[in-house]
Amino acid sequence: MLAVLLSASPATAADAYGAPATRCEITDERLPELSGLVGIGDGVLAMNDGGDQAEVFALDGACAVGEVRTAAVDPYDPEDLALGPDGTVWLADIGDNEQDRETVALIGFRPDGSSTLTRLTYPDGPHDAEAVLMAPDGTPYLVTKEVLGASSVYRPDEPLADGVTLPMTRVLGMGFTLTGTPGGPVGRAGQLLVTGGAVSRDGQRVALRTYTDAYVWPLTDSDVAGALSGPPVRVPLPDSPQGEAIAFAGNDRDLLVSSEGLPAALTLVPVADLAPAPAADAPDGDDGAAAAATDLSGGVNPVTAGLVAAGVATVLVWVGGRLRRRREG
Repeated sequence: MLAVLLSASPATAADAYGAPATRCEITDERLPELSGLVGIGDGVLAMNDGGDQAEVFALDGACAVGEVRTAAVDPYDPEDLALGPDGTVWLADIGDNEQDRETVALIGFRPDGSSTLTRLTYPDGPHDAEAVLMAPDGTPYLVTKEVLGASSVYRPDEPLADGVTLPMTRVLGMGFTLTGTPGGPVGRAGQLLVTGGAVSRDGQRVALRTYTDAYVWPLTDSDVAGALSGPPVRVPLPDSPQGEAIAFAGNDRDLLVSSEGLPAALTLVPVADLAPAPAADAPDGDDGAAAAATDLSGGVNPVTAGLVAAGVATVLVWVGGRLRRRREG
């Protein structure tokens, strides 16, 4: 299959973003490991990373918890939230630090109060992932978290359905590089690790974040893979201890971001209009890959071998510590 490498030089925050501002602080002890957000009007839906029950918390504009939805599912490692076109809220149980899961899962909270569970399998073995993107047509896309910045994007081969296991196909490869933005628990490696994703409710924008930066693309006709193949707008995010959550605000333009740990600031990052990304010339070639590749370097030197080695070592030590804490808990 034809492989496409798009060398993108994304616009930066100075071109498209205003100054971040704290909207409110999350202090509820039920949300110590905030990992996923969905913007709903003036409030948000939120979820924890981990736990022994699938839960979604509704927060108002002052970050106070109101309704809590639960499902009779014991998740393995929930990491992100997404909103479907029919109002179903999807909890993405897709984390796999040890990369030994046979399946991952999407747990749906339907508007009528019922729940649904779809299991998914990768075509090339287990992956750790923390970002799900729900296209306006209801197709989910999972974006893997890779210590070297070489993330992959997968989507199910069939529509989501309750009680089934669906195979996925790899539809895109993405290459994240160092940006120089500080933040996160793992030093410079945090600039390469995808920790969350969001799609605007009007279906016109899609975003991914790392521990340090957000990337935003214009979206057309639910073509998430096509959108991610183009040049994004990059915005450095405020320094936070472990930023994983991202959502679009109620206006479908501004970003909302937050971090694990309490208190956790819910930060609004105002975003300007995004022009449709111009098409990039693609070199001919056939490497047998099942997806295209997108280079997200923004004028920063590529990761050197020494930095990669140091980053990998830092990530492995940090992941090992998290796994030990979860087992002990």
